[in-house]
Amino acid sequence: MCHFIKKIFFVTAFTLIAMSACNTPEPVYVLDKAPLIPLPSSVVASDEVMPLGAIGSIRTIGADERLNAITQNFINFWKKHTQQDLLDAVDAIDGDGAITIEIDKSFSPEQEAYKLEIASDKITVKGKTTEGVFRGLKTLEQLVVLSKLRGGTLFLSLPGGEITDQPTYGYRGAMLDVARHFFSVADVKRYIDLLSIYKINFLHFHLSDDQGWRIEIKSWPQLTEIGGQTEVGGGEGGFYTQEDFKEIVKYAADRFITIVPEIDLPGHTNAALASYAELNCNGKATELYTGIEVGFSTLCVDKEVTYTFVEDVIREISEISPGPYFHIGGDESHVTPEKDFNRFMSRTLAIVKKYNKTPMGWYELITADIPEETLLQYWAKTEDFSKVIPKKSKILISAASYNYLDMKYDSLTPLGLSWAGYLPIKKAYDWDPLTLVPDLDSTQIIGLEAPLWTETIEDFDDIAVMAFPRIIGHAEIGWTNATLRKWEDYAHRLSFHGQLLEALDVKYHPATEIDWK
Repeated sequence: MCHFIKKIFFVTAFTLIAMSACNTPEPVYVLDKAPLIPLPSSVVASDEVMPLGAIGSIRTIGADERLNAITQNFINFWKKHTQQDLLDAVDAIDGDGAITIEIDKSFSPEQEAYKLEIASDKITVKGKTTEGVFRGLKTLEQLVVLSKLRGGTLFLSLPGGEITDQPTYGYRGAMLDVARHFFSVADVKRYIDLLSIYKINFLHFHLSDDQGWRIEIKSWPQLTEIGGQTEVGGGEGGFYTQEDFKEIVKYAADRFITIVPEIDLPGHTNAALASYAELNCNGKATELYTGIEVGFSTLCVDKEVTYTFVEDVIREISEISPGPYFHIGGDESHVTPEKDFNRFMSRTLAIVKKYNKTPMGWYELITADIPEETLLQYWAKTEDFSKVIPKKSKILISAASYNYLDMKYDSLTPLGLSWAGYLPIKKAYDWDPLTLVPDLDSTQIIGLEAPLWTETIEDFDDIAVMAFPRIIGHAEIGWTNATLRKWEDYAHRLSFHGQLLEALDVKYHPATEIDWK
């Protein structure tokens, strides 16, 4: 390793001197010691070192329109973080001096699998699909940023070696409640950007509740004109036009995140009941609601207009939601008699299927006659859950005690609630979805989701400080095989990500559990 005399120079001059002082400047990390999150399936370090100056171009093999867009975004990333331009050499034959992005249909049966190879004069990112390549590029980006943050003006090279990687679960999700408090399109996009860093691939959008209706329904305009005008605490609320929503859907899709829309039914519906009197059994509109109690509202399941309303809502949202799922809620409908609830759900589930969506709902749907393909989201402590759930249903784990990002970290946390207990960083990470629910058939579990309910969350900084760093741990649980995950190792790697978040101007909870670097 070459050593440099510490003097004061302009950054550019210092960099030039450093690069000429030795042929192969040492990287900040050896590849298998780099603090990557999620932890890859396999990392094999080599003795090779890749000086940043060795890379001058980027080429694609098997390119399509989406891959071309990803390539352009990566060129911008490389320029920002290395101050070097990359020539876009799509059809170049020689990979020396280049970053090669390759779609190889024979690479792996896993859609999101990728291989990242760093040699002394080239980088290769290979995947079966564009999505797999995108995941590999995110690993490369994380390696660049972490090396830059640790190396500062000495960031001159990347460590050589090979990463072979694929996810454990196909569904690795986050949920954002925009009903209790409303968040702008810009805030949602920013959250999506952060989720994509850690390979999260679903964002569940809780679009309606007692406190607000947040999505334009053209056939029922008063839902937003009346129901969208307030939020918890009496703020001005807000809503997304259908154009806003399509913009969010596309932005997420460009980062390989699928939006899951939720309209919570038949409870959690006061905003709708305040907007349209005919949805109430007594024909009278309710008052708008700004509190946080639950379980007091219900659509009138005996009225045919209710099902006209439900079908119009599902149809309009399905038309602008290309993802496979439509979430119909179903939780905490305490004032709806079980017989009526089941009758309502039978009709509503049929409507979801009519518009070619897979039904999704909170686990309370198990009382109804649900189609086998229905995805059930488990959220509460229910001892008999595994005994009554249909054996063919798929399960998404969102256990409140482990997954709910709105739970306080500890008794001193100013934001959040604590009805499911405190959720420190270690507890949020150190568990396994396969063993959380006793006697549940593990083959039914398709992944996990980290909901962020927003009774106490009012702006993006609030979102960030409650989500980060816990959601980073959830991302690793979803991606990395449980046999590879160890709390001590994760805590060490996480300690470097405070710097990454700070560089992005993202607030996070600096818990004393972590020895932040």
